[in-house]
Amino acid sequence: MPDLKPILLVEDNPKDLELTLAALEQSQLANEVVVVRDGAEALDFLYRRGPHESRNTSDPAVVLLDLKLPKVDGLEVLEKVKSDPHLRQTPVVMLTSSREETDLVRSYELGVNAFVVKPVGFREFFDAIQDLGVFWAILNEPPPRRNEG
Repeated sequence: MPDLKPILLVEDNPKDLELTLAALEQSQLANEVVVVRDGAEALDFLYRRGPHESRNTSDPAVVLLDLKLPKVDGLEVLEKVKSDPHLRQTPVVMLTSSREETDLVRSYELGVNAFVVKPVGFREFFDAIQDLGVFWAILNEPPPRRNEG
């Protein structure tokens, strides 16, 4: 059985973070969930820099990315991931409270795999996170990794 890839959760709102982690746990996914709280730390994780330089896990199965983040915003993280030949196939789901059409359009222009507006209700939010986790960690079949050497 291949090693399970982690889920990278990029979220700065403590309540949304707690609820997202609870929903993913309830889904009974075996994937590790790595939490970072700003865009700069997300990039450090993805590029194995700073505190993440010695991480031995593979690239994430999916990045659940908040749009409005401190230090580096979600759109900038998305742009860096999707313009990098080593990371561009990593699925990125924008998970945001923003209902602004410009955020939606810009996210898709940059190559986001999905744009999910966080539901306001507890149960709807919980169900949405569970569905996302199961789809991206279990059901989605990623492209084969190219040998790059």
